[in-house]
Formats: sequence, structure tokens, C-alpha cells
Amino acid sequence: MSTVYDCNSPDSRGAGLNRAASSLRGGGLAVLPTDTVYGIGADAFDPEAVRALLSAKGRGPDMPVPVLVGSWNTVDGLVMSVPRQARALIEAFWPGGLSLVLPQAPSLSWDLGETRGTVNLRMPLHPVALDLLRDVGPLAVSSANTTGNPPATTVEQAREQLGESVPVYLDGGPSGEPVASTIVDLTGQRPRVLREGAVSRAELATELGVELPVE
Repeated sequence: MSTVYDCNSPDSRGAGLNRAASSLRGGGLAVLPTDTVYGIGADAFDPEAVRALLSAKGRGPDMPVPVLVGSWNTVDGLVMSVPRQARALIEAFWPGGLSLVLPQAPSLSWDLGETRGTVNLRMPLHPVALDLLRDVGPLAVSSANTTGNPPATTVEQAREQLGESVPVYLDGGPSGEPVASTIVDLTGQRPRVLREGAVSRAELATELGVELPVE
């Protein structure tokens, strides 16, 4: 039976983080608050767990799962290289609402879906998410909703949609306005904004010193 842990209470927060970490290390799932919307997470290096995440959402591998990290340095082990532009954006906007698409390290054995050799990385600005990530390591995380329904902005909304498919729900309170992260693709000759969200195109252009036209 799934359990909700109130992470605004120190005792419940500690118990919830321990239970979530145990579930994730054992190939299970957990719902966690982030700075955008609630997410459903799995061990990024456990293909069966990632498939369980996709199944819980009613989603196929054609929509690959992003990866959340708990520190800047974690990125170095997950990608082929961290180009200058990526480093600049990480230093300016992480933790926060910016996702970066980079070529993944060829040595990684994970299966996040049909990524075509890339990985979508983000460091969230939420203390509960960061505590969990720093304990467990990189997590495959997608919005905590079933496909076709709005993303969950409260733990109650997440539980209504995902139910018993997730054993642990970490309640960090309402997430506020459900603003998606901005996604920037850095795999080509020039940066491309795949989705404009929490970080504006103008902010990105200022940081990079280049224009980012709407495509």
C-alpha cells in the first residue's frame, strides 16, 4: 500500500526520504516535489524501473524520460563532454527550471527510451528533491501524471492519477504555478530552444551572448 509522507514535518520528512531511497534502490518508484511540478522518479540506471515508470504513466519509450541530478559535478559522468555553453548555463540557472540536452556518455548502460544517444538533464531547485538526489544519485523523473492529464501540482493530484503503482509519495506542499522547465538542445552547431518555460529565451540569449531565434 502506498504511503504519503509530509515533508514539512522534520520527522516525517526523514522517514519519507529513507523510504523513498529504499524504494528507488530496490527498483521501485517514488513521487517527489520539484520546483516545477511533482515528478515520478526511478533509478536512472535501472531499465526495469524506468519501464515501470513509463507503464505507470501509460507512456511509451518514444517519449524518453529526463534525468534529474543533485549537483553540477554529476553531469560530468553522464555526458560525453560539457561544452562551454552548457557550463555557462549550468552556472547561471542551476538549480532551477532549465533542462539541457547533451550527448550522453557512450559507456552508460541505461535505457531512458528512444533518446538517440542524448540525455535531458536538470538540477531542480527544491530541497526535498535535492536531498533525495544527493542520497540516491541521478533519477529518471517525469511529471507525476498519467498521459493526457495535467501535471500534478500537489501530492493529492499525483496520487489520484498514479495510485498504488507508486509506493512512496513525498508531500512538499503545492508546487505553485505549473511552469515547465525550459529545454535547450546543445547537441548541434548552435543552441536550440526546444521548449520555452521557466527560463526565458531572452535570459538564455543574454547568458550565451547569441541570439536564439524562434524556430
